[in-house]
Amino acid sequence: MEPTSSFNRGKRRNKSSLITGSEIQSQNGGASFITTDSEKSLVSRQASQVGQIELRTYVFLDSLQPQLAAYMGTVSRGFLPIPGDSCLWMEVSPGMAIHRVTDIALKASNVRLGQMIVERQFGSFALYHKDQSTVLHSGDVVLDAIGSEINQRTKPATSWTEIIRAITPDHSVLINRQNRSGSMIQSGMSMFILETEPAGYVLKAANEAEKASNITVVDVKAVGAFGRLTLAGKEGDVEEAAAASISAIEQITNY
Repeated sequence: MEPTSSFNRGKRRNKSSLITGSEIQSQNGGASFITTDSEKSLVSRQASQVGQIELRTYVFLDSLQPQLAAYMGTVSRGFLPIPGDSCLWMEVSPGMAIHRVTDIALKASNVRLGQMIVERQFGSFALYHKDQSTVLHSGDVVLDAIGSEINQRTKPATSWTEIIRAITPDHSVLINRQNRSGSMIQSGMSMFILETEPAGYVLKAANEAEKASNITVVDVKAVGAFGRLTLAGKEGDVEEAAAASISAIEQITNY
């Protein structure tokens, strides 16, 4: 390969086309600045990508109940929630967009990041803070940044709901072996199961069920294509919890 002298390099620079740019006025009315055309294209492309983020789930929990807070703590890789904390669970598509959304939310207020899950299609996070307004503020900033509103979230659908009464010993043992994060179900208890789509809405159902009745939280899966909730207790308590869970989902549907 023929070496290039400093003289040749200088000639090449002189022959190259001039870098052009555009003058952009800052939003607060301050001094303007110049951005190169390549940077302007990048900014426009990034803004376009943010606009393509789809809001799938937006769930605000005013006060985490003790069992649900403990369960979420067992699967959390970030800051742990405590009972009484407010919680915001958001799910967006595509999955990798959750990094951008998380960055916006954390810079908007002093919320704590409890979970951030990046799936193939969807991404979700859980934010916690003792002050409800702090959590809601971060949510509002995210919605504004992606050009969305709460009523544009995907409405939940209940794909399965059932109460199984007086569960058998074999059944309870297998459930307990499969679900290690929540409490155990005992034979003879009644069990309520709920499946929703999108997944994150089961958190609202679980929290309202625990508010309404004296039940045991066995399993709460809020990640994936479907959300799954398993509660156990005495028959009457389970019936009350089931009614509260279903009502919570229906209220989201009619928002």
